[in-house]
Amino acid sequence: MGFVQSLRENGSKAPVTIITQDENLPIDRTKLSKALIPDVNQVLLRPQAWYDESSIKIVKDEVTSVDFSGKSISTASGKSYPYTELILATGGTPKRLPLPGFKNLKNVFVLRKVHDAQAILSAVGENKGKKIVVVGSSFIGMEVGNCLSKENSVTIVGMENEPIETVMGPKIGSVFRKNLEKNGVKFKMGASVDKATPSSEDSSSVGAVHLKDGTVLEADLVVLGVGVAPATEYLKSSKIELEKDGSVKTDESFAVQGLEGVYAIGDIASYPYHGPGGDGTLVRIEHWNVAQNAGRSVGRTLAKPGGAPPKHFIPVFWSALGAQLRYCGQTHKGYDDVVIKGNPDEGSFAAYYTKGDTVVAVATMAMDPVMAKCKVLMGQGRMLGKSQLEQGQDPLAVA
Repeated sequence: MGFVQSLRENGSKAPVTIITQDENLPIDRTKLSKALIPDVNQVLLRPQAWYDESSIKIVKDEVTSVDFSGKSISTASGKSYPYTELILATGGTPKRLPLPGFKNLKNVFVLRKVHDAQAILSAVGENKGKKIVVVGSSFIGMEVGNCLSKENSVTIVGMENEPIETVMGPKIGSVFRKNLEKNGVKFKMGASVDKATPSSEDSSSVGAVHLKDGTVLEADLVVLGVGVAPATEYLKSSKIELEKDGSVKTDESFAVQGLEGVYAIGDIASYPYHGPGGDGTLVRIEHWNVAQNAGRSVGRTLAKPGGAPPKHFIPVFWSALGAQLRYCGQTHKGYDDVVIKGNPDEGSFAAYYTKGDTVVAVATMAMDPVMAKCKVLMGQGRMLGKSQLEQGQDPLAVA
């Protein structure tokens, strides 16, 4: 969506065809996990009239292969679509657990599309009071668990010692856990799932999740938040060389090298990161804001060929974890320390993730202006260093 909006905002009137498997027009996907909104009209980014007025055609079909030499796309319906420029933006496919019971039992859900949210809420029902197990203490798992905790009994199962520990560290992860515990969510951390077994009342539906330590968690429904994989199956028969994780390697302009007029954005793209500590190494970031910014960058490139080089942007995301989390930067190359300002136990803090003296990422709760200012400073190459923060310098005071 960022691409087509940018293309039109920058003056291009070139006809655009969007081929999508989604049953709906493009949506604000962030609202699904944060609020479980079942009404598609409340999450649409643009109404149908906007696409019509902007000369953007939307085709409901599945792309099965791409002929990069002949510049054409084949779909499941048997149709073929020629292209002059091709934007690969197929997103991610939610992972499922390859364990007994999770593939064949009903009421085991993932969350990616509107119909997934509708199915989860339908299983919860109007009377609520359900026993819900969320497998995965990722951002999606935590958001869904928090959202469902009202009038239901929710247990989140995670392999880490604290939720989102790999990204945020144990101290900040514990803040998120305590926030959700205040809302009634229970946690089983440092745990591994063994299997799912059927309900005694309905052998076709899930009734419990078994952990490897012998714990049995009763479940009327299960939501899986165990990550996504790049949705690039349709490219495996083409001459494009995928990365080990199934993603598509691009350059700074999100162009796929060696393929004329082909770009990749969003969850499927591994691109050179030039933010603090990035040094141009490849990174694949599964955040909505990053996908939108990548699309806007490609839109500018195609609308104004030969213009200014693409602008590097600092990744940003937000999450609803009992309170609003704001985050900027990236830690794909790791971090060796966290400088924490404020009071995490009271839900008001700024956490600065550092590698050496470089601040590579910043997370805040109830201190939104700090994250916003740090994003700007990172983009300008003027972010304070670890030593300056420890000396008491404040990013908000940087002119």
